[in-house]
Amino acid sequence: MAEKIKFIDGKLFVPVNPEIIFIRGDGIGPEIMEASMLVWNAAVERIYRGKRRIYWKEVLIGERALKEYGTLLPDETIREINDHVIAIKSPVKTPVGGGYKSLNVELRKIFDLYANIRPVKWIEGIPSPLKNPENIDLVIFRENTEDVYIGLEWESTDPQATKIREFFRESLKVNIREDAGIALKTISEFATKRLVRKAVEYAIENNRRKITIVHKGNIMKYTEGAFLKWALEVLEEEFGNITATGKEEGRITFDSRIADDMFQQLILHPQKYDILIAPNLNGDYLSDAAAALVGGLGIAPGMNIGDKVAIFEAVHGTAPDIAGKNIANPLSLIFSGALMFKYMGWGEVAQAIESAAKETIRSQKVTLDLAEKLDVEPLGTMEFAQEIVKALDQS
Repeated sequence: MAEKIKFIDGKLFVPVNPEIIFIRGDGIGPEIMEASMLVWNAAVERIYRGKRRIYWKEVLIGERALKEYGTLLPDETIREINDHVIAIKSPVKTPVGGGYKSLNVELRKIFDLYANIRPVKWIEGIPSPLKNPENIDLVIFRENTEDVYIGLEWESTDPQATKIREFFRESLKVNIREDAGIALKTISEFATKRLVRKAVEYAIENNRRKITIVHKGNIMKYTEGAFLKWALEVLEEEFGNITATGKEEGRITFDSRIADDMFQQLILHPQKYDILIAPNLNGDYLSDAAAALVGGLGIAPGMNIGDKVAIFEAVHGTAPDIAGKNIANPLSLIFSGALMFKYMGWGEVAQAIESAAKETIRSQKVTLDLAEKLDVEPLGTMEFAQEIVKALDQS
């Protein structure tokens, strides 16, 4: 019988038969979810031999929810995710226009998923634009609730924008063009410090040795500059016993980089970086750029973590142009599931999934996106998943 995952005394409690929320998503979402579940269930069975198992419970978000409930994000879905603590999702589509807000942003706000965490590591056999892609092995921590993603913006013709322009002109003696749209960027001490704490905890648990704060504080001194200041306060004052600015034996070292410089550092000297911590917008850019260096968003896993809820997701879009054609690459979602199992404390399952997927890729058994680059015959979405399951069975 299924049991719910819970937090008890601030710690995650995972039963042997947990019920986990999943969202099929839109576009290619249902296809990659079916393929991923085949791999996840096989890995759990391979490791635990029936002593543990996952019970899956579906909820709706996006286009399917709109058709059934008349809303993109039903209250029932919110309740179920909150009640089950962990969810995993395929990409969902937010309709363009009509005043709809990004569903991913809404989920992060509702559940206060303040840490977007994106591991980036090259897998042997995947083509890369870098000469030495094996040098990339880093984790990006992106603040998930503030910066321009707070969603406070006004169209240039909005009456509220007119009031804001008048306030700036009359009270602050600052002129804003009449045809300018306006967005509010906020970065707070509270949000910055809890993100940095989460990153340090991750570094300790995963034996990571260096943290780099990425910011644009040379230009935006009271937002991104403050982000750097508050991050350093956490590192120096709260974790001073285990951190250092130099290469002291046994300590986690830390430094900082201007955001634009960090992009070239990723290409020129990726081996020098381990954990990157960035505000929302910079972290968004950096995550996708780093993923491109190791094969693209099609293989990049991601997770959004708060203090009580965690949502794991494929980081790419719904790709409606290839939906239903059995050619989509499910690796982003498969690897996001591996992250989920690590978070649950089922590390053996995560390791089995990653090893089997890597062996399958090394054997050049891949979906169309990678097959074209490798000049090999492509596998369909489900056929690729089945090859990973075969690799699981042979391990």
